[in-house]
Amino acid sequence: MGQGKEPRRPQARDGELGAAVARAQDGDEAAFAVAYRLVQPGLLGYLRGLVGEEAEDVASDAWLEIARDLGRFRGDGAGFRGWTATIARHRALDHLRRQRVRPRPTALEQDVLDLPGPHSTYEQALESLSTVRALELVRGLPRDQAEAVLLRVVVGLDGTAVARVLGKRPGAVRTAAYRGLKRLARQLGVQDHADAGVTDDGSRTLGESR
Repeated sequence: MGQGKEPRRPQARDGELGAAVARAQDGDEAAFAVAYRLVQPGLLGYLRGLVGEEAEDVASDAWLEIARDLGRFRGDGAGFRGWTATIARHRALDHLRRQRVRPRPTALEQDVLDLPGPHSTYEQALESLSTVRALELVRGLPRDQAEAVLLRVVVGLDGTAVARVLGKRPGAVRTAAYRGLKRLARQLGVQDHADAGVTDDGSRTLGESR
């Protein structure tokens, strides 16, 4: 997992996901396994950005809750991604509060990142987020920016769904995602002179507990 450079496109399979969820709600265990297979990679990537090495344990807790409450879910495949991300986020924040996790170093050694070349684009910086180690870089962003990036790029939610998960206005989410992605692009060596006016606000990072 995390070896390729291709951007994730989870939305392309939301029709299949929605059908699987509907069957799972009727008691089809094989369909629940299909839904799990479609959702888990993005969900695990999101949780790795939130809690690092504890992601597998937090994901297990989240899936127990998802399975328990599946009958109460109403919506399509995209809605299911948002619903599961909300549950996973709550479990992750509970974990951070319990563990009092402190920030990890935000700078990665250059040799663990496949840095874009001098002619690379902003989008190519995003593709590097497909590597597990690069998620550590995301954890150094202010929390609102990091979560917006993870939910958009890794989980594959649209802006409206991200806003629902985070309990924020869509405009605020768009701004946070923009600033987070631009900051990552700078850290990954992508030159964008148009972004010179964007400054960091010193907010607490994702790895910090509230």
